[in-house]
Amino acid sequence: MRVATVAFYGCALGLLAMGLREMFSGFEENRCTMTYMFEYPEYRRIALPRRVARQYPAYGLYLYGEGQYAQDTRGLKLTGAPVLFLPGNAGSYKQARSLGSVALRKAEALEGGVHLNVFTIDFNEELVALYGGSLRRQTLFLHESIKAILRLYKDHEAPPHSVVLVGHSMGGVVARALFTLPRFSPRLVSLIITQASPHQAPVLSLDAHLLEFYSAVRQRWVGRAEDLRNVTVLSVGGGYRDYQVRSGLTALPCPQDDPSKLSLVVTAVPRTWVSTDHLSIVWCKELVLATVRAFFDLIEPETGQFSDDPERRMAILNHHFIRHPVRVLGEQLEMPVSLSGSPKTWSEVNTLRLAYSAPKEGQAKYFLFALSSRRRAYSHFYCRSNNLSLQQEMTSWVYGCTQMNGSMCVQAVDLSFGTELLPAYKVLTLSLSELSSVSHLIVVASNLNGRQFTVECEWQRQESQTVSVPVPHVLSFGMSVSDVTLNSTGLRHTIELQHFHQVYQAFRISVVSHCKVTKADRLPNVYIMKVPWFREDSVTTSSIPSVTEISGMLHTSRPDNSTGVLLQLHTAPNCLYKVSVRTSFPRVLGQVLRFCGPVLPVYVAVALLLACGGQMSSVVRMGRPLQMSHAVARSLQPHKVDLPVYLLHLLLRYSWFQDGWSTLHLPPLDALPATSPDGMTQEGLPLNEDWPRLLSPLLYVLGAAIAFWGSVLLRLFLRLLSLLLAPLHRPSVSRDCGTLRRRTQLLLILCLSVLGWASCGALSITATFLLHLYRVLRLQMTERSLSHMLNLAPDKQTDKEKGTGEKEKGTGEKEKGTGEKEKGTGEKEKGTGEKERGTGNSEALDSKPKECNGAPLLSDSVLQDVRDDLQLHVSLSALLTLPVMLCAPSLIHWTRNLRYSVARLDPDPCWPHSMPLFIASLLLINCNTLTLSYSKTLPITSRLLLPLSVAMVSFSPLHLYRVNYFVSAALVPLAVSCLF
Repeated sequence: MRVATVAFYGCALGLLAMGLREMFSGFEENRCTMTYMFEYPEYRRIALPRRVARQYPAYGLYLYGEGQYAQDTRGLKLTGAPVLFLPGNAGSYKQARSLGSVALRKAEALEGGVHLNVFTIDFNEELVALYGGSLRRQTLFLHESIKAILRLYKDHEAPPHSVVLVGHSMGGVVARALFTLPRFSPRLVSLIITQASPHQAPVLSLDAHLLEFYSAVRQRWVGRAEDLRNVTVLSVGGGYRDYQVRSGLTALPCPQDDPSKLSLVVTAVPRTWVSTDHLSIVWCKELVLATVRAFFDLIEPETGQFSDDPERRMAILNHHFIRHPVRVLGEQLEMPVSLSGSPKTWSEVNTLRLAYSAPKEGQAKYFLFALSSRRRAYSHFYCRSNNLSLQQEMTSWVYGCTQMNGSMCVQAVDLSFGTELLPAYKVLTLSLSELSSVSHLIVVASNLNGRQFTVECEWQRQESQTVSVPVPHVLSFGMSVSDVTLNSTGLRHTIELQHFHQVYQAFRISVVSHCKVTKADRLPNVYIMKVPWFREDSVTTSSIPSVTEISGMLHTSRPDNSTGVLLQLHTAPNCLYKVSVRTSFPRVLGQVLRFCGPVLPVYVAVALLLACGGQMSSVVRMGRPLQMSHAVARSLQPHKVDLPVYLLHLLLRYSWFQDGWSTLHLPPLDALPATSPDGMTQEGLPLNEDWPRLLSPLLYVLGAAIAFWGSVLLRLFLRLLSLLLAPLHRPSVSRDCGTLRRRTQLLLILCLSVLGWASCGALSITATFLLHLYRVLRLQMTERSLSHMLNLAPDKQTDKEKGTGEKEKGTGEKEKGTGEKEKGTGEKEKGTGEKERGTGNSEALDSKPKECNGAPLLSDSVLQDVRDDLQLHVSLSALLTLPVMLCAPSLIHWTRNLRYSVARLDPDPCWPHSMPLFIASLLLINCNTLTLSYSKTLPITSRLLLPLSVAMVSFSPLHLYRVNYFVSAALVPLAVSCLF
């Protein structure tokens, strides 16, 4: 193996490892607080109708309870508001305990008996993100569960008419799929909250049933969404810690003018501001508290049930999950407010900035800011306060005066509804152009309870406090830097990061703060990275002075020509801030893998397919295959695959080519995953984007690196496993070890066909792979045995020559005669060889192959033949590994449901498409390089693999299950070449 080849693939592996490390660990530590149960949790199973229980034996419906509440609900006489939790992929119904426990503690702290009844569904921890055959069944059971829950309230005075659904992961997708059922009434569900649910597309499209399910849900919510506007849906993504479901996939596919659908990332949720992984989003206390608070605000006190008003629902969700002003938007006071107080409590501020610290002694305090002299010079008024007690957080604190009486304001309007809650303080920014009816601004700084806090306000000119900075190029590798220095004379600055709008861009943003005078009572800095086109804001808090690093990455690309990313700095006055923006190459790789990682199996398959084609070409030219790693290295020719794919994309822009494409009934071309929520077609396929085509060569190199080092690990694994299994087998020196008789092959084909039809197609593929693996292991054992024998043979031959030198001299003439005899024998063997050439190596095709214990003449050529066969079958084993891995989820699902039913898997995504695959694999077990070298169809087969690779890249990135089809299309002609 050449050093340059190893170095190249070592570098490619290093890039892959760098990207994976950044994707899996290149984020902040988990700052979520764990939720705890104060009493032992109980899950009471709800009895379902006999028909439902018989039809869905693996599923169940439970009611969550703790302590006295669990005892009170033993008779299932429920009076609370129903909430149903839906677990996701491989999720447990017991994950509802965080939501149920916090809701129970919240209800105990309230008066009036308002509480929640939290139900949860057991979906048997099915792998529905990988096997789509169960999604329809789960949706139907969910419908039955909702009807069963509502029946429990039939004797209630004000029974609920709908159930609130909380879906985690694929549970959120199942919740939206309810509305695709023909007999489902949309009135049964009024609110859906999903957590880390991939609404845009499945993470891995391993079967056609999964994509069909997504297509039906998308058509219902996008194409026929008129009757769903009264259904409120909130989707929450986990942020960068969730590497299983990236937050871009959690955006709801819905009409843009639908006001009842809301998508955001958990880092933008007020009072949360943390990123969660795929599991912690269920138990993260900060997010659970926000959800439970919203639920209790949604309950009508008169009925104890959730509100039926869609506008009120959206107002409450906006309050708790987006901005968190002092009051819910629906509770604005239209009447003027009367303010009281003695003249001593009123102070007029004539300076440009106010900095006030409340004393320990309780007192009332009002600050007046006259607008008349400031309207022309300034555009905004900014104020912030760290008075964040539970009582003051929901209290109005900024007013606009409409009637003055001397130095006091007697009538005012509340302007606090635009307050934004930040980790360290609450802030309010008012536009002076919208305050034409107001003469003065009033800031309330009263501390009647003696609580100390700080208030800082100032007049701002937005143009002078906004700076634009162009970000470095993504390929600058961190060598160039864009920076800006802010002499902070204000409390807030905004930096527009120009040309930052694509997901493959990633930056390290460093903010260095320094103040000449150190003050202990300074409010901390708060840095907010705002993304205008998606609610994925991230908040960072730092002290003064400090050096803070912000991760500049995006969950979605900019869908239009809207403004770029904004970095909003809430700073301390009279301090110096230096902001530096530098490209982070590891984070760029992490972003590439985060968005395009699910496509890597396609490029690994292409690399293995082209390597197999290179081995077949080598057999045609030289009669022996290349070493597996050499074949992978030589097959790295991205231009042969990418250029035809790119040409197809160009031609499909012309109508005449599209018409011909449609006439042939060809499926649409796949592209790399879409990066913006609006970058999807009606069928859920991504629109044409230019940047993914630039990434295709990189993905090809990464896929080839996986194939290269995977083949090396496979050889090491085979050697280790053959050493462990060697004592169980007698030594062999025949290349036919591990082969099957023709009758055995036909019997296995019949048995595996019946097995796949009666149980699971993936089971037949796995059994065939194990049979082929056994053939490879026997070849590995034979290669080691022959190597040992030939290593010992020269020493024995030398000892014999020393003792019998004279005897060999006396028998020279005899050996000469023997040579003539061998020469005649050679002519006979040559004739036999011609006969074998004409009959296509009848020995290899004989229904009764040589026994493994045969003892052919030992020589280097015999060892080389075994090594050639080993290289061939290692390549085939690596190629067969992909179908086994892609079909594994359906096999796992079938195995786990054996205790409920021994019937066949229905639907089975691997049947009957797996039949050509395992039939060809069984026939290839008996194949060897000698047979292939005499094949008449091998030259055509070796040239067929490149077009198959092009087709795989064209049609498989968003349909991974099609990889199996192309592998079958490659193995079938290869099996034919072994026969003819």
